[in-house]
Amino acid sequence: MKRFTVITMVLVLVFLSILLFYEPYSMKEAANRYNALYAPRLLYWGTQGQDVKNVQWQLVKWKYLIGKVDGIYGPETYRAVRRFQAKNGLRVDGIVGLETAAALGITLSSTPVSAQGMSRQGDEYLLARAIHGEARGEPYVGKVAVGAVILNRVRNPKFPNTIAGVIYQPLAFTAVADGQINLTPDKDSIRAARDALNGWDPTYGCLYYWNPATATSKWIWSRKITLKIGKHWFGI
Repeated sequence: MKRFTVITMVLVLVFLSILLFYEPYSMKEAANRYNALYAPRLLYWGTQGQDVKNVQWQLVKWKYLIGKVDGIYGPETYRAVRRFQAKNGLRVDGIVGLETAAALGITLSSTPVSAQGMSRQGDEYLLARAIHGEARGEPYVGKVAVGAVILNRVRNPKFPNTIAGVIYQPLAFTAVADGQINLTPDKDSIRAARDALNGWDPTYGCLYYWNPATATSKWIWSRKITLKIGKHWFGI
């Protein structure tokens, strides 16, 4: 009888442990999975669709945007969003996320993605466009290095915490300023973006790169140079 009581108590304790620890963990995992699969979109220079049209309608209505509503997030929409953000005390980055969308009075659609990671594919393509615009003509390792710098910034608290936020940060990249970000990336740029996202960092943590032949910023020369790849110098 005593032995039966001990076994029963052990089983009860095991059952309680499952209730206390396993269920919350499972619920958390389910919530994380849902959030990953149905994360609201970010709208930025180059995105297209009905969400962009909704943003443009509001900006036109409130006279921040003078132009056509075409569903294409181009330079005029980008500048209008920045003006709206500055006027309304929002972070001025030209990106429409949840906060800016709420201030505009619109709801961003949630885009279902596959478990294999369609959201990553979106980041990969945007990163490839940045690499193509910034490092076209550079050796392959130099393309990966440019992608790695962007990802290093995403991880650094001094910079925006998304790839889109880093790329479209004002005055951060020449390719955004001159529109080359909108060129279709070649296969090497796409492959370089994938390699960078998979963890290859030829710069070993650098946050900056520049071409000494064309750099006009005096500040950039205050960065500690750690290596040179192709025409670019990389530093921290």
